[in-house]
Parts: sequence; C-alpha cells; structure tokens
Amino acid sequence: MDKLKLVEQTVVRDDLPEFTAGDTVNVHYRVREGDKERIQQYQGVVINERGSGANKTFTVRKMSGSVGVERIFPLYSPFIAKIEVKKKGRVRRSKLFYLRDRRGKAARIREKDSTPNKKQ
Repeated sequence: MDKLKLVEQTVVRDDLPEFTAGDTVNVHYRVREGDKERIQQYQGVVINERGSGANKTFTVRKMSGSVGVERIFPLYSPFIAKIEVKKKGRVRRSKLFYLRDRRGKAARIREKDSTPNKKQ
C-alpha cells in the first residue's frame, strides 16, 4: 500500500452517519472567532456528494429567508463536530441541482418510508 493511501486512512472517521443526496441533515460545524470557538448548526438538504476517500465533500442547501444558501463541507473535516440526519429523502438522482430553480412547495422532497413491508 502506498504512503498516500495510508495517510488518507488516518483521516477517515467512522463516527459519521450514512447519508446521501435528498437527505435533510444538521451539520454541527466548529467556528473559530479569534481565540474563541463555538459550534454553529447548518441544517438543509444534501444536493451533491463528490470525491472519494479523504477528499469526499458534500453540498448542503438551505433557505435563509427567501434566499437559497449552499455550503460545501469536506466530509472528514476536523471542524465538523457531528452530523445528524433529520429526514431521509426519496429521490431518483444523485445530484439535485434542479432544486436551485424551485421555490416553495415545488422544492419539496418526498420522505423515504422507513417501515418495512407490512402485512395487513
């Protein structure tokens, strides 16, 4: 195994949950202001995942008032305190860039049914 892969394995964290495009996540991000540090929450829909290994990033989109705001997070950043998956979305594609053109109810994502097949 080459040295680059060995270094990447030390960066990869195993305490992060599984999520994909369409899921609503709450990212707890450590923000440094001077010598102080606080945790800022950023909740929105994952619209994009890219990269692999230690270089994996994901894009979260939220509405702030009537303005859409997107932020790209490195998945294995030491500044990410934790990630909570609020809702699992049911989508048919891996890149949800079409949400940029949608407003209000048109931008809704169906929720994935988490219950297994029930017998009635």
